[in-house]
Amino acid sequence: MSAAVIDSLPGFRRRFIVTPGQGWVQGAVEDDFHCMAVLIRHDGVIATEIEPQMERAPWSTCPGAVEQLKATFTGIRLDAFAQRGEKTRNCTHLHDLALLAAAHADDGERLVYDVLVADPVDGVLRSELRRNGMPVMAWTIAGGTFVEPAELAGQRLDTLRSWIDSLKPPAQEEAKVFRWATMIAGGRILPMEQQSTATSFPANCYTFQPDRAAVAKRIGVIRDFSDGTAQPLEQLVAPSGQSRNAPGLPFANDAA
Repeated sequence: MSAAVIDSLPGFRRRFIVTPGQGWVQGAVEDDFHCMAVLIRHDGVIATEIEPQMERAPWSTCPGAVEQLKATFTGIRLDAFAQRGEKTRNCTHLHDLALLAAAHADDGERLVYDVLVADPVDGVLRSELRRNGMPVMAWTIAGGTFVEPAELAGQRLDTLRSWIDSLKPPAQEEAKVFRWATMIAGGRILPMEQQSTATSFPANCYTFQPDRAAVAKRIGVIRDFSDGTAQPLEQLVAPSGQSRNAPGLPFANDAA
């Protein structure tokens, strides 16, 4: 499917922007259901401060995950973030955003990932991953099973771990970003009543732990970026033009 075609179809949109600076790296993510950022201040080796922000989250209990993320990564080596192994205790989106930002703390330029997942048509789902505007992966899934690319034919999104582990590091990161976003995209076609009881989900994140799931309320605002009226993270304050010592606040409404 050409870029022009998938851009014109209704569906899920997710964008990551990772911006490195001198002594800091800022990661942000926005999609239909989430809008979050993590600022990591560091000395080149160790994360000295973690500053998460939630602009939009789906559950009333999600904001509590901000303090959990600080406890998880403050004082940790940037190259050891992935070994912390506390993803289910955290908001999975903040956690993965922190890992992505830490991995690019030494980069010299901004990194942008875009995921576009067209709503299924006759059971067929098509999705595309772009890195800095250039397509790097495209998948076609029918009835939950991969059709394209040929190397993944017959597999499902939940059986890709071995394939991902076989890739070289840059492609591993891309595949992880792509897979998780494609899985989240399924929320667009789930009736809201199936998304409104936290106790019905496995305990795989901060909100879905049993004590919080029992009291969590569905509050999130859902945006449809595929209607063309907005783009994910367009409100992000761009640090380009600021000092590399001063990342500023992530979102424009905070900076006002």
